Amino acid sequence: MTSAQFDEVKSRCPGATREVLPSRAALITLPDFRVPQGWNKSAATVRFIEPNGYPLACPDCFWTDGDLRLANGATPQNTGANAIPETQFAGLLWFSWHVRESWNPNRDSLLTWIACICDRFRKLQ
Repeated sequence: MTSAQFDEVKSRCPGATREVLPSRAALITLPDFRVPQGWNKSAATVRFIEPNGYPLACPDCFWTDGDLRLANGATPQNTGANAIPETQFAGLLWFSWHVRESWNPNRDSLLTWIACICDRFRKLQ
């Protein structure tokens, strides 16, 4: 990843951090990530992996606070309690969510993935 791409992420999510993991993938953390109405919180910490081989390899899935639920208390579909590989983070809510269209490394960036995460939060299921 280029530092310019992470600068774009930080402009969208000012508290964002990037931690290189032992595998050389990186953990991107987005604190105070706004979630739309319909959830039990107005913001949550979102984490995802920037995979080895990025941008040819696209991000896949993401994690949030373990207590994030729909406003009615239901657990969101296609989620589960799951630790983030290579980290000390456990008890988080893992979203099995994927790029909404084919990934193009010449066009897409980490902001594309963040937009995909926003799309998932708009789906109140």
